[in-house]
Amino acid sequence: MEKVIILDFGSQYTQLIARRVRENNVYSEIVPYNISPDQIGDDVIAIILSGGPGSVYDERPYLPDKRIFEIGKPILGICYGLQIIAHVLGGKVAPAGEKEYGFAELEIIKDSPLFRNIPDLKAQDYKGNEDTPHLTPPPTHEVRGGRSGVRKFRVWMSHGDRVLSIPENFSVIARTANSPYAAISDEKRKIYGLQFHPEVVHTEYGTEIIRNFLYEIAGAKGEWKLENYVETMIAEIRERVDGNGVILALSGGVDSSVVAYLLAKAVGENFYPIFIDTGLLKIGETERIKKFFGQLKNLRIIDAREIFLNALKGVKDPEEKRKIIGEKFIEVFRDESLKLKDKIKFLAQGTLYPDVIESTPVVGPSETIKSHHNVGGLPDWLPFKLLEPLKMLFKDEVRKIGKILGMPDELISRHPFPGPGFAIRIIGEVTEESLSLVKLADLIIEEEIKNAGLYEELWQVFPVLLPIKTVGVMGDKRTYEYVVALRAVTSVDGMTADWAKLPYEVLERISSRIVNEITGINRVVFDITSKPPATIEWE
Repeated sequence: MEKVIILDFGSQYTQLIARRVRENNVYSEIVPYNISPDQIGDDVIAIILSGGPGSVYDERPYLPDKRIFEIGKPILGICYGLQIIAHVLGGKVAPAGEKEYGFAELEIIKDSPLFRNIPDLKAQDYKGNEDTPHLTPPPTHEVRGGRSGVRKFRVWMSHGDRVLSIPENFSVIARTANSPYAAISDEKRKIYGLQFHPEVVHTEYGTEIIRNFLYEIAGAKGEWKLENYVETMIAEIRERVDGNGVILALSGGVDSSVVAYLLAKAVGENFYPIFIDTGLLKIGETERIKKFFGQLKNLRIIDAREIFLNALKGVKDPEEKRKIIGEKFIEVFRDESLKLKDKIKFLAQGTLYPDVIESTPVVGPSETIKSHHNVGGLPDWLPFKLLEPLKMLFKDEVRKIGKILGMPDELISRHPFPGPGFAIRIIGEVTEESLSLVKLADLIIEEEIKNAGLYEELWQVFPVLLPIKTVGVMGDKRTYEYVVALRAVTSVDGMTADWAKLPYEVLERISSRIVNEITGINRVVFDITSKPPATIEWE
């Protein structure tokens, strides 16, 4: 199968580049920036150099093996990738007199396959990348034809260096006011460089530019189809498992649910899902598991609520809560899985590609963003082999696979829910009272968001119970009760997020219902902080 590899130089957008390529039906993988050309197989049809925070004139710059420019593969350099092309092949890069962060007007000054079929649209005709959610529509652009045929539109810049001179045999194909070499090309060797980021939604015609590189320049056939990939996954799982048992910690979230559906199709009665009720989950979660997975012969539901609540008594520190919950979950899961050790040889996990990338700094110079409990192998006490059928997929692809497998929309569209559950949505100690309050608030919020038709537009929406009480008045009586913070965000992958501008009438209904229907809460506040600087969860 044809694929494109993306050399990771540490850009915050590297994963987005990979997703954009796959959206164009071409398989992509992120690889270390210093990969040897000898490791680049014949199935690789093109190479993309990502952006990055570094500079080519650093004391120890991140640079690729120069031989990648000699193996005949089409190459596209983005931002820092453009500067690498210029620097390595004989041009010059230096700090920009005026840095460019944000929008810039790009002027195409020479025809190129990279800009082929970009129409002269009027501003009001522009619809943007509809598959990428954003809070507000990207600004309208101008595309001016005129007698000269020059076209201008807005692009997204994020750089402090700029190219001062380009290598021999390269041509300038586009420029901005501050970047005279905003796009360059060596058409004969099919090497292209862009100072701007075509992968982000803010760049107009960014999708078309990436598609042109893949199809007009690299000659892609568009072989990457998730329908075919599902069939391949099922066949590979069946072959690897070879009639042995597979165990899965089923949470009811999107990832573990998709894995459960895959395993049910691949191994049938050799699949052993275990659902652990920690008491920290949403109202009705156990019933939901029975509803959607009750037909599985070997489903086990473990009531461990008392174990977790007892372990959390008196604990207020969020990291300590996470640690205790993780340890108790492992203990319960270990005890149940070891009962099946004579039947089981594999442990399945819902590891996703971003989990692997974020937890594996060797992929590129990017820092390890966070550790993931399901990345890095199995503990010694589990005598199983690891099975991770989703580990090369992004979240949006996993949801699409769920549709292909015939999963109910209620499962596919579920918002992410943290492993520690409501324990990290209660600031301070977790008690039966605090759990009851936050769960009831969560139920009301989800009902109202769904009634307003907003659920699938949001990445997450949930309450946070604060450890303070405030004075209120209800029925001419003074109240002194808890405060709930409402958190609602939009995002593509959870790595960054914007606070959602919920309609005032929806906020009003949520607030009114919470304070009127839940005894113990008399105030609702709304969190309007994006990520960064905040995280999505409060703890």
